[in-house]
Amino acid sequence: MRAAQRGSFMVLHGSSGAGKSTFLDTIRLFRENVETVRIPRTSDLEQALNELPASSAPRVIVLENREALGIVSSSALEAAMHAVNMFVRSEEGQDALVVWPVNTEALANLLAELAQTLGGEALLGPAAPINRFRGPARDDFVKIAERTVAALNEGASLAAIGISEDHARSLLKSADTIGKYLSLIRDSARRAGARVKSLMVVESYKVWTVVIAGTDTEGDVAALTRGGQSYVDTDRLLTSTGANVVAELKKQPDALGVLATVLDARIVHMDLFTALAAARTYGSQKLHAMMDEKGMSTSADRNARERLESSQLGVLISGASLGTRRRGIKPRGNTMDAFLKLAEIAQTSDGLLNDSIGRGLLSCDLVSTYQTEKTLGTSLRYQSDVYCLAEHGPVRLEMMWRKATSRAEIANYVLQKLSNYGKAIGLLA
Repeated sequence: MRAAQRGSFMVLHGSSGAGKSTFLDTIRLFRENVETVRIPRTSDLEQALNELPASSAPRVIVLENREALGIVSSSALEAAMHAVNMFVRSEEGQDALVVWPVNTEALANLLAELAQTLGGEALLGPAAPINRFRGPARDDFVKIAERTVAALNEGASLAAIGISEDHARSLLKSADTIGKYLSLIRDSARRAGARVKSLMVVESYKVWTVVIAGTDTEGDVAALTRGGQSYVDTDRLLTSTGANVVAELKKQPDALGVLATVLDARIVHMDLFTALAAARTYGSQKLHAMMDEKGMSTSADRNARERLESSQLGVLISGASLGTRRRGIKPRGNTMDAFLKLAEIAQTSDGLLNDSIGRGLLSCDLVSTYQTEKTLGTSLRYQSDVYCLAEHGPVRLEMMWRKATSRAEIANYVLQKLSNYGKAIGLLA
């Protein structure tokens, strides 16, 4: 085309679902300064081509929705080919490649004959008159599906939508094209999701683990989650701990992935300053009495509301996204000593500390009501640390109070909670 300083025409033949449209739409990702323009079947082709302005950059013009012979009459085919031939010889079309995607051999041959008659090699080029498009190799289907799901779902894996690795590979034998394979993936995910939803007729659960520890765990929480909503990454959880619960859950990887998604499972980091402010400002008389016994201050923190509202829990429960996470000031000295005493209280009376968090959320208008130790309401009795009603629905908080912890311990804690909830609602055996 560049040598002849004129446009060209291509017949692109490939099975339905092979990825012809995707390929044409993404050429710009692989070749600089290339634009893809689509002309719908409903448009008058000659008029649409004539209305295209001249371009200083190469462009691919796709004649869409004309793939089968029955869609376009013989007279319309001839008229279309005349319009294309005139356009690629014009100044406006000299740097344009007009592509007609087809999925039938009959239409491909007919277009090639018409193009050969009208323009010969000047229109089709010196190569074969029909370009065969087979799409990606079947060996790449699983990888493509994984990346597609991740791109559209904040990094979620196939397991997160209920499809184990073995099941994903078993679908390959039923798919000749990437389009067919992605349809099978979609149907499998839909069936998995429908199964879980049918088990939950009373409440759409949201289960968030709040990590409050004397060691710096913000990075560990970030490593076990994905996206601005801090969603649980089940793959990372399973590879971060060797606890017994992992062996049990690995027997049901598809169910675990769906469970984490349907439960809206998240891991949230709460800094020590916020936890102490909540205890001092919103704690009950009983909690304050225990704090007094340990020589702790129970004076209200004037910044308590601001701390709670701007904490990860406050941001998420208000319906916002965390955005870019920034490390805060590391606690030290008196602050660390005070928290370690708070963590000692948690070892025997964590319900009092959980209550202070619930009171704080209510006082800050982040929730309309809260309750500690609320059951799930299923036949298998199981209680959540804090149940609160936010604007976007009920949220169940599992509070992980620790003097010190690690990524492996956090992963183990969250997996155990998911296992308990899964058994309670009947998804896990």
